[in-house]
Amino acid sequence: MIKRFSALLLGLSVSLSAQIDKAELNKFKVEALLVKDMTSKQMLYSKEPFKELHPASLTKVMTALLAIEHGKLNQPVTITREMTKVEPTIAGYRRGDVIILEDLIKAAMIKSDNDAAKAIAISIGGSEEHFVEMMNAKAKKIGMNHTHFMNPCGYDDKKHYSTPQDLLKMTEYAIKNKKFNDISRLNEHTYYSLNKHRKFYAYTHNRLLNRYQYAVGVKTGYTAKAGPCLIARAKKDGKDCVIVMMNAKGDRWKTAKNIFEQVLNS
Repeated sequence: MIKRFSALLLGLSVSLSAQIDKAELNKFKVEALLVKDMTSKQMLYSKEPFKELHPASLTKVMTALLAIEHGKLNQPVTITREMTKVEPTIAGYRRGDVIILEDLIKAAMIKSDNDAAKAIAISIGGSEEHFVEMMNAKAKKIGMNHTHFMNPCGYDDKKHYSTPQDLLKMTEYAIKNKKFNDISRLNEHTYYSLNKHRKFYAYTHNRLLNRYQYAVGVKTGYTAKAGPCLIARAKKDGKDCVIVMMNAKGDRWKTAKNIFEQVLNS
């Protein structure tokens, strides 16, 4: 009984200690924003949580998740011409390159390479169309009821949308997976094609991973219609915070760091 009471007090102290200046956050130029204290499970700030927006490359969290749950991370994938028919950002694969599935996942998550994401989709789904069906089925299974995917990369499409609340659900599901966490916190990754020994280098677009010591992921995104997007996570001294930011008009890195500093140091 004493242990249970102590645990309850600890939970209350953590919940009460996480504070955020909502008035300041209201000044940030961002179309939609969620801030959640993952330790206490408390939503600290919410702006337009149910607004359907273009998720850009935040889409690749779902692509990576399906690939990780596929389980055969050492599976060699032979790059086909179809897999290379993508818009930048790209790794630069050529037809016939053989790439390990885990390297494709890292390329899609770290550098947001679209040829890597498409290669994942076709190799696992048999076709891009079937993989997209798998993405939508998984979304529904984990409660993303206001999301619809049209591609594994995050290209703009009027039928490709999600909400901040759904993206948070996806993130909460994803961070339960150790392999996902290990990959999403990487700054860079160097790998090779198995047959031609061509060298590839993936470097992160997530400036928080380079400049903020408590950042541990998760994914960046940008398209002309979506604007700058970000799912970010930081941990410090037992505190754990996740931010979902869509169509940031200002400096998303400065905004995210400001939020983390408030939550983790309060």
